[in-house]
Amino acid sequence: MNARALTAFACAIAALASLGSVPAAAGERLDNIVKNNTLRVGTPGDYRPFAMKEDSGYAGHDIDVVKAMAEVYGWKVEFVPTTWKQMAADLKDNRFDVAVGGITRSPARALIADFLPAYAPFGKVALVNVKMKNKFRTLDDLDQPDVRVIKNPGGTNEAFVLANLTRAKVSTHDKNFEIPGLIAEGRGDVMITENAEAKLYAKKDKRLHAAFLENPLTPVNYMGFMLPVDDPDYTRVMNYLWDLLDRRGELKSIEAKWLD
Repeated sequence: MNARALTAFACAIAALASLGSVPAAAGERLDNIVKNNTLRVGTPGDYRPFAMKEDSGYAGHDIDVVKAMAEVYGWKVEFVPTTWKQMAADLKDNRFDVAVGGITRSPARALIADFLPAYAPFGKVALVNVKMKNKFRTLDDLDQPDVRVIKNPGGTNEAFVLANLTRAKVSTHDKNFEIPGLIAEGRGDVMITENAEAKLYAKKDKRLHAAFLENPLTPVNYMGFMLPVDDPDYTRVMNYLWDLLDRRGELKSIEAKWLD
């Protein structure tokens, strides 16, 4: 090996060794993550197939992705429960470092938080009782006084319901993952959600039907991991990790496992 190659090799080893130390110019959030060797991940954990709290722990697309990101630096992942209604406030109050779990990238959220690159394109659709699938052809069909809509509080699905289903009989249920079961049992008629969740539940339970998949009720939108805006160094590192997984093909593998 010539002198130039030896020098390059030594520099590479030094760079790898420095990953475990705090960068001199790092912001406070990144400093704390490196110091504690822990990435705190907030999630409602109630939205299949993105993130779901199960007996064995958290599972889903977003869970696999954030674990793979943390693994690059050897960080432990600490999951912090939150709710859709409280998620933005918890992020601002520094209860966690990143929020995941099928979070819609919205104009309102972009005013208060940053996002990693978009993934999982979707539109709003309706998960309905299969006995009523021929009844719902248009948005106006959903917005009728005899239609029982069940919504989960605090997210973009609730915002859509409140803005568009003003004549329907709307009720609120705090646990998002329980709503499909209520629709299947006939205790409600409609749940507004996104493509991935509707398809998943309709596939698992033949009493359910995913309506409007071919023509969603909204223009296409995307999911995103939500970040605080207090540390540009941390945001830069998280974008690097996302890009690294993308270039390695790991994002596509995880997507094929959970979203196809």
